Formats: sequence, C-alpha cells, structure tokens
Amino acid sequence: MKFLKPLYLLSAVFLVLAGTTAIAKAQLPQPLESEDTLQRVSEHVYVLVGFPNVGFVVGNRGTLVIDTGLGERNGATVVRVAQKLAKGPNLYLTNTHYHSEHTSGEQAFPLNTIIVRLALQQDEMNKRVGAHLDVFRGMSAQNKDLLQDVKFRTADILFDREMKLDLGGVTARLFYLGAAHTSGDMLIFVQEDSVLLPGDIVQQKIFPIMPNEDSSVKNWLAILEQLQVLNPRVIVPDHGTAVTDVSEIGKERAYLLDLQARALELKRQGVSVDDAGKQIAAEFQNKYPGWLGAIYIPNEVKRVYEQIQ
Repeated sequence: MKFLKPLYLLSAVFLVLAGTTAIAKAQLPQPLESEDTLQRVSEHVYVLVGFPNVGFVVGNRGTLVIDTGLGERNGATVVRVAQKLAKGPNLYLTNTHYHSEHTSGEQAFPLNTIIVRLALQQDEMNKRVGAHLDVFRGMSAQNKDLLQDVKFRTADILFDREMKLDLGGVTARLFYLGAAHTSGDMLIFVQEDSVLLPGDIVQQKIFPIMPNEDSSVKNWLAILEQLQVLNPRVIVPDHGTAVTDVSEIGKERAYLLDLQARALELKRQGVSVDDAGKQIAAEFQNKYPGWLGAIYIPNEVKRVYEQIQ
C-alpha cells in the first residue's frame, strides 16, 4: 500500500478566519486540485492531496466524495477522479464543514449526484457561506475567478447526528460529535478499512482554528476523546499532511490541554484575554517548533476564556 509523504499546504481559510493581512493574502495563492496527486490510502479509500485534501470512498455500488475543492473548476477535477475510481453507478457527495474550499465546487457535480449533509451544517451553510465566499473572492484574482457564480442546490439527504452509507462492500459512517472548528463539523469513518476522515478536527502540526464563539476548546477535547476510543488505523486530515495515524489524536489533545491550562493560569492571574493571547502565542511558537499558524492561537485563548465565563 502506498502512503503519502508529509505535505504542508497551509490553508488560507485559516488566516481568513483568524484575521488576515494583505501581506498574508498575497503570500497564499490557492493551488488547484490536480489528478496527479491522487493516492490510495486503503482498500476502499483514496485522497486527492490539495486545498483541501479530498477523500473518496469507493464501493461496488457507489462512490462517496468528501469535500469539493474551491469553485467549479476544482470541483470538475474532483468529479473526473471520482468517475475514474467508480465501480458502481451511484455518486454521493458530502462535506466536512461549510467553508468555501470544502463546498463551493458542488456545481461541477452531475445532477444525479446524491448530496448528503448534516442538518446543522446545512443550516450553518445557509447563514454563513455567502460571506465566507466573499472573503475568499477578495483574497486573490485566482480566487475571484474560481468563485464566479457559485451555486448550491438543496441537499438530497439531511441527517441529525449519524447515518451509515452502504456503498457496496464498504460502509461509510457519517457522524456528528459537536461543535469544534465550526458548529457543523462532520466526521466520516470507513468501518471496513478503519480509516477516519475528521475534517479539520485532527491535523498534523497545525494549530487548531477556532474563529468565533461557535468554536470550542472544551468540545474539541471531548471529540478527541471519543475518536481515541474509535482507534482508527489511518487518519486522512483535510489540510496539511494527508495521511497519518491514531497517534495524531493524542498529539492534538495534548496540545489543547496545554493551551487550556496555560490560558486558565493567565486568566486566574487577571491577565486580559488580548494580552494572554499575545503572550501564549509567543510562548507556543517556541514550544511547538514546526507547527503552522501561530496566528490562530489568540482565538484559541479567547475560546478558553469564554468557556469559563
């Protein structure tokens, strides 16, 4: 079995949601999805490495695509890959969360595609995806071109907390464990292969992104505990390294516990949330060398301060 070498593709969405600058925007052009980056993860699971890493679960009767890429052009690449991999007639599409690079390629999918989505995620998408798209369009000429005339259609299947999708010889479990990165974070577990596709919840050496009050350090930690019990053999994150293992859950949990403890310590000392964010960001850049996105740390600190108010 061929596994991916580590690949660090820093997502511009992280900087957008954490508060970006013109310089940061200029430094982060968005790569196009490429069929050349396709890798086999397990017997039934493949990943297209890019922005984001797009997952495919292939059964005898159907193929499930997880996320779309940014805009119709990227979505068309994803569709071509899905059609080449397909062994059966049914094509399903789902999203780990509503952010633009995970959803805005939807219109490239053929009309017979069955869109499956967490109901809470759909509600969040209805309220917020327009503004998110506008921010992305403003980041670069390439993004503006990619995101022209984005259209979404009503999901064919909405579910509340969990559903199992029988693709023929392999089952994808779609499930929700609570808000962490967004309100509607959805995870996918491929039971036969013991492969977890966790969206942005588990990533390698990327500081967690908690853009607003919908995000939660406390919930994130609770979710990681449940994923640890699930004990997946392989993990396919949305961004950065595209294939890793169960040890990544423990590393992410250890980081969040460290962050939480330090933030609570400063709060008890009467340090303001803004000063605590700056102080911890400076400390943790040195404490976690090689991790990407220290700009996100102040928002993580805000979430800790909020959870004990």
